[in-house]
Amino acid sequence: MSQARTERADAVRNRRAILAATEELLAAHRPRDVSIEQVALAAGVGKGTVFHRFGSRMGLMTALMIERAQALTEAVSSGPPPLGPGAPDRERLLAFLDAVIEVVGRNKSLLAELAFSGAAEPVAPDKGSAAAEGAAAGEGAAAGEGTAAGEGTAAGEGTAKDGHRDDHPVYRFWHGHISALIAVQRPDVDAEMIAHVLLGALHSEPILACLAADGPARPAAAVRALACAILDAPRVGATGTDP
Repeated sequence: MSQARTERADAVRNRRAILAATEELLAAHRPRDVSIEQVALAAGVGKGTVFHRFGSRMGLMTALMIERAQALTEAVSSGPPPLGPGAPDRERLLAFLDAVIEVVGRNKSLLAELAFSGAAEPVAPDKGSAAAEGAAAGEGAAAGEGTAAGEGTAAGEGTAKDGHRDDHPVYRFWHGHISALIAVQRPDVDAEMIAHVLLGALHSEPILACLAADGPARPAAAVRALACAILDAPRVGATGTDP
């Protein structure tokens, strides 16, 4: 029993050391220039330890992004309104979009790496990651708490068929929460595709350049305007547009 506890403690320390080393390397290098060998050396562990824990380089990068985004996941699941349960769906949606843009602004290079490298390198689950478990749990529950948004639109359902970006837990959670909040307010629109469009815009070069140069204010205002236009647009029924 004591040996098992020691092994678990060693695993936790190794995971923290590996993620901390990755953070330090990313502060000085682009994600694409950070290798497993560099991370292992900086963390003081063997290369095999990194692979055993995270499965691949993409698994490591994904685990780090989940760690960075965990505070937002927790705020949506159990935090105070407007991000957390209790606020009107419109307020929750706009607050969440603001928060996502804030996270994207702080993690531009890492998110770009996850978006464009995922097709070539599959993601293996991070063994023993509480953050990953929280993100997965949030996907099924956060958007639906206190609202009908969760019915039939569980986060990530049907979103990972073709696009590799959809395979990442952070993206699945963000997409699921946004699409659910849109669907409950506008069941007449394609909420899943609209959520993809809103999130996809944040990976475009002009938006990333604006975030780097001026911060999140302009992109956040633009995304809020788009979301409000969608929510306030005339409803489309079976026979046409209602007055």
